[in-house]
Amino acid sequence: MGNSCSHLGIPPAKGPNAVGCTDFMMDHTTQGTFFRLYYPCQETEKAEKPDWVPCREYFNGLADFMKINRTLSERIFNHLFGSFKIPAQLDAPFKSNGKCPVVIFSHGLGAFRTLYSAICAEMASRGFIVASVEHRDQSASATYYFREKSESERANENLPKTSASAQDNLVKEWMYYRALRHGESEFPLRNKQVKQRADECILALDKLTEINSGRPVQNVLQTKFDWTTLENSMDLCRIAAMGHSFGGATVIEALCKEVKFKCGIALDAWMFPLDDEIFPRVKQPIFFINSEKFQWAGNISRMKKLDSAVIQRKMITIRGTVHQSFPDFTFLTGNWIGKLMKLKGEIDPEIAIDLSNKATLAFLQRHLGLEKDFNQWDPLIDGQDENLIQGTNVTVLQSAI
Repeated sequence: MGNSCSHLGIPPAKGPNAVGCTDFMMDHTTQGTFFRLYYPCQETEKAEKPDWVPCREYFNGLADFMKINRTLSERIFNHLFGSFKIPAQLDAPFKSNGKCPVVIFSHGLGAFRTLYSAICAEMASRGFIVASVEHRDQSASATYYFREKSESERANENLPKTSASAQDNLVKEWMYYRALRHGESEFPLRNKQVKQRADECILALDKLTEINSGRPVQNVLQTKFDWTTLENSMDLCRIAAMGHSFGGATVIEALCKEVKFKCGIALDAWMFPLDDEIFPRVKQPIFFINSEKFQWAGNISRMKKLDSAVIQRKMITIRGTVHQSFPDFTFLTGNWIGKLMKLKGEIDPEIAIDLSNKATLAFLQRHLGLEKDFNQWDPLIDGQDENLIQGTNVTVLQSAI
């Protein structure tokens, strides 16, 4: 019913490397960092692919975000999406093959760290290390952190102190999406969130820098991945920020705050959360990759405020796409359910994501100075393809800019 597509599933990455993924949380509190890492990995026999949605609390969070009943939606979501896996091997050993450029990825409003696996896995298959941050600014559908057990909680368990590991002293706490309150002005909330999100992207980069230096790190999540294998694995002169929607705005805020990000890729960016005054302070190249159906004149005019005679600022629009053509949902619903829920556009979702990924890789090669073959896709940066529009399909009055 509704899933009339013959092969639903997140498309596998197309690059030459197998892809591994693992989760990392350092500092168990809300002030810590939490991300999923995608990386080139060694092929393994018993490769386990992780669930696309890690656990039921994320389904509950999506229900809250969509303003629907948790119990009902959990069953619907589980039926629609519960069996899907991410196209990456969980905790597979890292494959060292020269230093990898780094991408920090920021999710959209109501999303979380696993929902952009088609994009992140593709980047890893092409030789990037990608940290997909899960934001703790209450813009994610759901996320979690840990708090230390109270004296009474510890006393009730009667665990001998010697046997208790650090994990035994912690309790998982869930944090769900915070909706706008009745009568609340939206800009102050979103502006505060975008600043926190940029800080979280920078913190993730700081942790990767520590890992790269060989300093021992404490992952609160007890995974099987050996973090010491990432020592000297990253090219920290070649770092980009990438994100979708609210994550697109986060990219621009992060570029303003941290010059280590050499360029940014903003996928269907939602520009509303940003202060106008930051635009002239952003000095790095930016590539706006937009959907055909989401953008409007006010949003595009804010993107155009970043136009520059001296810094490369590029924009393309993918024909037949919707705002949800970038997260993985677009691959996981049949045609009519997908269109009904606005998760699918008119274009084949795999063609759309392939264009977006190839254009991204060409832009990253150009502005990170990579010695790869991604420049074969340079024409896409200028919208040269039957499914692309150079610039925008939206009419913007010059006076608005």
